[in-house]
Amino acid sequence: MNLASLDLNLLVALRALLEERNVTRAGQRIGLSQPATSAALARLRHHFADDLLVRTGNAYELTPLGTALLVPCATACGLLERLFTSRAEFDPATERREFTIIASDYAIAVFGAALARALHAAAPASRLVFRQVGPEITDNTDATLSAVDGLLMPHGVVSGFPTVELYRDEWVCVIADDHPGVGDRITMDDLADLPWAVYQSVYDAPVARQLSMFGLEPHVEVSVQSFQLLPSLVAGTRRVALIQRRLADLVSPIADVRVLPCPFEAVPVQEALWWHPVHTQDAAHIWLRETAARVAADLGTATPPARA
Repeated sequence: MNLASLDLNLLVALRALLEERNVTRAGQRIGLSQPATSAALARLRHHFADDLLVRTGNAYELTPLGTALLVPCATACGLLERLFTSRAEFDPATERREFTIIASDYAIAVFGAALARALHAAAPASRLVFRQVGPEITDNTDATLSAVDGLLMPHGVVSGFPTVELYRDEWVCVIADDHPGVGDRITMDDLADLPWAVYQSVYDAPVARQLSMFGLEPHVEVSVQSFQLLPSLVAGTRRVALIQRRLADLVSPIADVRVLPCPFEAVPVQEALWWHPVHTQDAAHIWLRETAARVAADLGTATPPARA
């Protein structure tokens, strides 16, 4: 396919048509008349040799190909927007820029909040958007990263992309403050016998794989897509959970839980900011990475000491 032979304006129309599933609304969204939008749809149908949208009663539905094009089309539009908004220089004090970062609730609480304060102070006209980590980060990392400014993620889940190293953390066990079966320390037998509350994501895959290497298959009683909710799901129960120490230091004082060292040498957490190479030379992105590195330096790169 020769890109020079394509009308890239059709990409904008395609996204609007696929997302709105209505010719009139799609035209209003992109500033085209209804006849012009219909003409764009006809050209798209000819290009793909597919109807893309089919009328069903009073509404339109996507064809299988139209459904398959939804995510790649949005990704391509996002990449083009970032490509054509790139600048050789960036003045954070005056320029507007929206930075989008994929992160777990853990990374937002421990690092993202400090990064947001730094942007508030240095780039008041800019905006920081956090998106939740989803399965697409491992299913199609390249496409996902190309459409955002970065990913806050520890090593061990994705690889092959440039990074800024941020800070270290470690896994700890969290149990109810009045747990009847665990004293001042928790054992591997305890981890095998107790019910678990777990974070339901590939994000904690390295430590989960490590447990399986010990022959330990946790009895999962509750799973949730939030690290910050795990202490409250442990409090007042016999459950145990694994969370990061920095997060435990933030939430354990208000959750009626105890934080105990892991009874095994848990793989450490080395948090990093990952980005797609397409952003490497963008001045605003360079500023973001440098700001993230400074925020991490203030946070401290060493694993925090265990609390008594």
